[in-house]
Amino acid sequence: MINRVIEFSAKNRFLILVLAVIAAIWGWWSLNHLSLDAIPDLSDTQVIIYSRWDRSPDIIEDQVTYPIVSAMLGGPRVKTVRGFSDFGYSFVYVIFEEGTDIYWARSRTLEYLSSVQQRLPQGVKTELGPDATGLGWIYQYVLVDTSATRSLAEIRSYQDWYLRYYLKAVPGVAEVAPIGGFVRQYQVNVDPNRLQSYGLSINKVVEAVRTGNSETGGRLLEFGGTEYMVRGRGYARSTEDFGNIVVSLNEGGGSPIRVRDLGSVTIGPDIRRGVADLDGKGDVVSGIIVMRQGSNALQVIDRVKAKIKEIEPGLPHGLKILPVYDRSDLILRAIDTLKLTLLEVIATVMLVIFVFLWHPPSALIPAITIPFAVLISFIPLRLMGVNINIMSLGGIAIAIGAMVDAAIVVVEQTHKKLEAWEAGGRTGDQRSIVLSAIKEVAGPSFFALLVIAVAFLPVFALEAQEGRLFKPLAYTKTLSMAVAAFLTITLDPALRVLLTHSRHFDFRPRRLCGLVNAFTSARFRSEQEHPISRTMIRIYEPVVRWVLRRKWLVLGVACLMVMATVPVAMRLGSEFMPPLDEGSLLYMPSTMPGISVGEAQKLLQVTDRIIAGFPEVAQVLGKAGR
Repeated sequence: MINRVIEFSAKNRFLILVLAVIAAIWGWWSLNHLSLDAIPDLSDTQVIIYSRWDRSPDIIEDQVTYPIVSAMLGGPRVKTVRGFSDFGYSFVYVIFEEGTDIYWARSRTLEYLSSVQQRLPQGVKTELGPDATGLGWIYQYVLVDTSATRSLAEIRSYQDWYLRYYLKAVPGVAEVAPIGGFVRQYQVNVDPNRLQSYGLSINKVVEAVRTGNSETGGRLLEFGGTEYMVRGRGYARSTEDFGNIVVSLNEGGGSPIRVRDLGSVTIGPDIRRGVADLDGKGDVVSGIIVMRQGSNALQVIDRVKAKIKEIEPGLPHGLKILPVYDRSDLILRAIDTLKLTLLEVIATVMLVIFVFLWHPPSALIPAITIPFAVLISFIPLRLMGVNINIMSLGGIAIAIGAMVDAAIVVVEQTHKKLEAWEAGGRTGDQRSIVLSAIKEVAGPSFFALLVIAVAFLPVFALEAQEGRLFKPLAYTKTLSMAVAAFLTITLDPALRVLLTHSRHFDFRPRRLCGLVNAFTSARFRSEQEHPISRTMIRIYEPVVRWVLRRKWLVLGVACLMVMATVPVAMRLGSEFMPPLDEGSLLYMPSTMPGISVGEAQKLLQVTDRIIAGFPEVAQVLGKAGR
């Protein structure tokens, strides 16, 4: 069967070349449309339920977190439910079984959450977190006011009400999380003495402000064939509007008691639970771009950058968007590393073949088949939905080494047959000699590549985080080896028959004709004619004879050397994730529980200033809280 495939490929070599080029183009398209990231995503399928209620942690734990956790425990395919309670906040993490679709999980969570929301206290606001994972933090920026004319509250308002919505509309962005600055709000500062003098309670003021800041709809009036809508406009738009809200009436003369009569209305900041600092110079407003799960990180970052570049001309005067974290740099460097490895392997193979065989066409063939095998392997990866990261790229790098071995074996066998054919006076058809040489080693090379591919099958049995870490490597390595094995019996014979010949071309200009003939019609030299091979054989033969005469001594020394490595291997350290030279360091200091936001800000600013003082540090962004 394999021999018939080889004969068909050699006979229809132009058809094979066209199909290979089409497959390579398809592979390039698949590579550009794969989900691309630098770090493998080890996260479980989880849904975060976020609740807000201005109460103490113990009250939130009993009345919000516990009911939600109890309801989620009975959900389908739910593996673990974890609840965390903080002052004013509740977080419930619902973790699902391996392989659960994130949007199916979110719909089931909403279904079970609807049954418990009626039992939650009045005023609890519950929502689902973004459809993202822990690796969704792909880009971060800060808003810097170079004119020094805007307060942190104004910058935060611009971030929350304008910039955030522009960036959230970018495809692939799940959330734009703000940090730092002050959230502006209307604050009613009530004087207790005035309340007591008027005989009013604070609840009466709260209810009056709530009902006084609303609009109501009326009916329709028809005049002259036109309908007019009647409505009551009552939204407060300034501190004066809030101050004019009527709380009650005086018992004596019936004059209204307004909010301004009981205190003052101002615009002030909300209670801060998080701060951000840049280079130790003070507070800044920052935004974190969170990517939607399953999106292409590199493409999402490029879209975010394009959107920022598009809206920069419309920013207020003096306000600039400064990037402080960008994962695309790590992704591009990981891809460049694979490209460099591929080029180094191809250059090394071509150099070795050319130096030892002095036959340029034989050196050119692996330079074509190896990149084709790598590109075509991305087709099944795209169809299977495998993400490309440093582990999957590592699988391709491992597979390239085995591809090189198979290519050199076929080249060497073909060269030996043609060498004997030329030494025998070139009797017989050169194409038949090439085919017979390929048939002798292509079959074993084909099955050898498949055996290497099968060796990684146990990796597919890994589960949970181990499986998510190593399965991309196993997929890319196995599929690359399978594609390389197929090309060994199809593309390689077609190229070898096409490029390995002894006919001479005759065309003008003569210099170009001579160069083409020297490249395509080179002689097949024996090892005795090659000075490097002849010298290495002279060195190699005495060593082999000495080893064969003292085989037990050599085996004993080899065993001792292996045993000597055992203590060294026992002392080697281990890491779950490979170390990455990302260029960004994360420093996480721990403080005593209960530290205030102001004290955390001071500590953060001093720490950032010290780190920024090192000449190797380009930029420091500190974050405390949320």
